Amino acid sequence: MPNESDRFLIDQEQMEGCDLAELIASRPGPLAFSGVDFSARDLSRLDLRNARFERCLFASSDLTAAKLDGSQWLGCRAAEAVFVSATLVDADFSRCDLNNSKWQRSKLAQASFTGCKLTGANFADSASLGISFDDCVLRSACLSGMSFYKSELRSLDFAEADLSHCDFRKAVFLDGGSLSLARVNDARFDQADLREASLDGLRLVDAKLFKGAIISRAQASMLLAGLGLTVL
Repeated sequence: MPNESDRFLIDQEQMEGCDLAELIASRPGPLAFSGVDFSARDLSRLDLRNARFERCLFASSDLTAAKLDGSQWLGCRAAEAVFVSATLVDADFSRCDLNNSKWQRSKLAQASFTGCKLTGANFADSASLGISFDDCVLRSACLSGMSFYKSELRSLDFAEADLSHCDFRKAVFLDGGSLSLARVNDARFDQADLREASLDGLRLVDAKLFKGAIISRAQASMLLAGLGLTVL
């Protein structure tokens, strides 16, 4: 990771009337952007490896096939941004709004998301080995086929998300989180600890989809209550 002193800092005033591709070509070192509005801009296929973005706007921006390995994103607003086929190996997103963003076929190995809003985000067919989420909202997101094997899943809201074919074996849900009404067809939960996660809306007839998981007595009582039974 580059030292902050090595970065060339760019703000909104400097970006006015500036061609980003030319700027990248003229600066061999990593760039740092602060408070820049990239909303709805075509940033596809640009080389922004190791760049740092702080409080920048990317609403509906097109970053298709952009090179973003090692990039840092702090407090950015990127709702509906397109990261399709982008390379984001070791990228770090912190406190970002990424609602309804698109990540299909992107490379996200070892990427991390902390305190981010990812409602409706689509990660279908992404390469995500070692990806991590911490304290994130992933409601209605598409995460089909993603592996969380042996992961610590801290405060993750997967309500109504598509988790089909995901691997949750030996994963542990910590500090709450939710699997309420999530689609878990063909997901694997062997030895997954779900005791701190919300399973609201889960019916006993659907419980077989969580085969092998560890749940609490309160969660078991909730399932039986759906059949009109009471656990004393």
